Amino acid sequence: MITTITLNVAVDKAYTVERMEKGTVMRVKTCSNTAGGKGLNVAKVVKLCGEEVTAAGFVGGHAGEYVVDMLNAQGVPNRFIHTKGETRSCINVLAADGSSTEFLEPGEPVEPEDVDRFLAEYHRLVRESSVLTISGSMQKGIPENMYQRLISQAKEAGKAVILDTSGTLLENGIKALPTMIKPNDEEIEMLLGTPAKDREQLILGARRLHELGIPMVVVSLGGDGALLVTREGVFHGCPPKIQTVNTVGCGDSMTAAFAVGLKRGYETPKMLRYAVAVSAANALTMQTGSFRKEDMERILPQVTVKKLA
Repeated sequence: MITTITLNVAVDKAYTVERMEKGTVMRVKTCSNTAGGKGLNVAKVVKLCGEEVTAAGFVGGHAGEYVVDMLNAQGVPNRFIHTKGETRSCINVLAADGSSTEFLEPGEPVEPEDVDRFLAEYHRLVRESSVLTISGSMQKGIPENMYQRLISQAKEAGKAVILDTSGTLLENGIKALPTMIKPNDEEIEMLLGTPAKDREQLILGARRLHELGIPMVVVSLGGDGALLVTREGVFHGCPPKIQTVNTVGCGDSMTAAFAVGLKRGYETPKMLRYAVAVSAANALTMQTGSFRKEDMERILPQVTVKKLA
């Protein structure tokens, strides 16, 4: 089983508009609601990939129940800790010119007893899982070293664990040396204090992070695919050119596909090719954390994987 941890769940709302303007009334053409938070996107994609998955974390209030209802409707098993605070909403405004503007609420605080209940449930989930993913932000009330603790516990049990977060949470989390991280250029600069503006600098930064003891370092390149640094070397996976619909959730889809690849024991080139194809297929749908199997299967043989070093 693959377990996805989302400590700051959300109701994701995707609005489509003709154009984005400030200081005026905006008429929304369409609105799509989905169970969101980075880890829930991961869970939904793992399910679509055909693997057993369980989503865990915190939900609260009416919005939290709505999230659970949406996941249940999609057949995604979940074992959330229910809290008093209302689950947040996150809004993505998609304009006709292809621009995307996101409004992310912070999420309401959780109580110490909620954290204790989650840790007890996490202990059980680690025993039942082969791969765990930890994604996104945390609500107030959760210790800043929480991700570090979760990674250490999973590793002690011999389980693979993927960390996809940012800022202090990433900085603390990598101290526990997760199996995989997925930093962007700004995060590499933050972690290492060195520039990561071009491809050469990105590879150098990813290699330095790998040398710290992190087995897999993935750097997303958007429409140009992703870099992967492992003990086998540096690889670049590149998808074919596609007409994107909504790129939100592509990174989470890539995380999900890597989790699936780890569970299935894919070799490095196959794992990277699969992750790039799933991520690209996600960009062809309006919903976050979703792809059509036929899109992925069409894209997969067109993904190129090259060993760069």
